[in-house]
Amino acid sequence: MTHPADAAALPQRASAYGTRLASISVLIVDDEPGMRHFIARILGPQCKRLELAASITEAEDWLACAQFDVIVLDNILGAERGLDWLARQRGRGFLPPVVLISAFADLETAIEAMQAGAVDMLLKPFRSNQLLNAVARSAEHMRLENENHVLRHKLRSSAESSLTSDRLTGNSPAIEAIRAAIARVAPLPSSVLLTGASGTGKEVAARMIHDLSPRAQHHFVPVNCAAMSAEMVEAELFGHVEGAFAGATNRREGLFLHAQDGTLFLDEVSGLPLSTQAKLLRVIEDHRVRPVGAEREIPVDLRLIFATNTDLEAEVAAGRFRADLFYRINIVHLHMPPLRERGDDVVALAGSFMERLSRQLGMPALDITPRIEAALRRRDWPGNVRELRNLIERALILGTFPPDLMPPDLTGPDLSGTDD
Repeated sequence: MTHPADAAALPQRASAYGTRLASISVLIVDDEPGMRHFIARILGPQCKRLELAASITEAEDWLACAQFDVIVLDNILGAERGLDWLARQRGRGFLPPVVLISAFADLETAIEAMQAGAVDMLLKPFRSNQLLNAVARSAEHMRLENENHVLRHKLRSSAESSLTSDRLTGNSPAIEAIRAAIARVAPLPSSVLLTGASGTGKEVAARMIHDLSPRAQHHFVPVNCAAMSAEMVEAELFGHVEGAFAGATNRREGLFLHAQDGTLFLDEVSGLPLSTQAKLLRVIEDHRVRPVGAEREIPVDLRLIFATNTDLEAEVAAGRFRADLFYRINIVHLHMPPLRERGDDVVALAGSFMERLSRQLGMPALDITPRIEAALRRRDWPGNVRELRNLIERALILGTFPPDLMPPDLTGPDLSGTDD
């Protein structure tokens, strides 16, 4: 038996659990209508989404069409046990954290629950706060695991976004046109393809699109496709189940699932193997991912932004990039202008880098004099914004701008950034 009297205290508990549960989706699997509705009455007002399944078949139907953060699973489901179903599902693919409900408090059931992959267990009768705490703990555990994995990828991604402002710096016509295009496309669900030479700010633009989109409160996950080995790229993107390949000692969610409800930024997408390109195309079209070694596909809801510094049409002609994938991702195309075409933006960027890097390095900023500004404007900048950032950092370390910055007709006494 449960404690129906707990329901009277639910309004008072709303503030305690609201922030922890308000963003999660829960699936309740129980064949007893009274228990389903009791649990729904406890969790329903707290969660973003709640669905009910009266049988294992209904539960599998829900898992095939929606993504859940937690499953509340009864152990006795007619002629079947929830633990047996859970063990089978773990073998077929991913499941969200499972809170098992059982009327038996014996050690054998607890060991079976742990082996089957349940993350928590509630014994009947239970109180509403026990259920709320178990669901909140399970969702928080998964959230922390996902965030740790995302942070590892962010640390390995380009440092460009952390060394430039959160917005594109400058007021040149070229960059104003990019800003206007970003403002127009950001609220839409369409995929975006960013092109341009290395260092032109493609990741900064991608982050702007994410930050201005309805998905801004969720993860922005940057991935450098060219940096992943061909052998592991599919496991990294789509995840894998335990035993999927040598060394896969446990299951791992891929980056598509970590970016759920947010934005996945696939940089250097031309570096993906052709076999992975085919699977990526299917994910884009079906909005489902199949982890390596899994039988079941998982629905995903996220925004995709692609970037490359190569000519994709030339890659298609050479047979190194799938034509159908190119046409699928080339819906909205934004070409990032090189720094040499941005006029006075180079001076604004240099000032921004000088301020931020001097603070970061703990070194006094150098003056950017009119002669230095003229030299910055005249430079070709083959490495674009990244090259400029490196030059400013080098100048701060040396205490002077490098001599090779100044063409012969601009050399003078102010190479150090002063007029003395």
